[in-house]
Amino acid sequence: MFAAAGARGFEERAARELRAAGGTSRSRSAPAVHTALTAQEAQIARLARDGLSNPEIATRLFISPRTVQYHLRKVFAKLGITSRSQLDRSLPGGTP
Repeated sequence: MFAAAGARGFEERAARELRAAGGTSRSRSAPAVHTALTAQEAQIARLARDGLSNPEIATRLFISPRTVQYHLRKVFAKLGITSRSQLDRSLPGGTP
């Protein structure tokens, strides 16, 4: 916690106090980033890759166009892409 805040001195002091009290500290690793797409995200990404617009995807999946937009933003972030045209290369089954 202190290390993440850039307070190295407080981190060392807290570890020293914990050891003096008979406790042990463990180092924390950064939280795992889940890059796998959910089933809904994968389905929306495939439909977008195939050229459907957000309203068309929404109609097909019985969701709102805004929900489609939300899922596509998450897909783009997880795949590290910035546009729909990059979906073809990023999704399994796309062109290399």
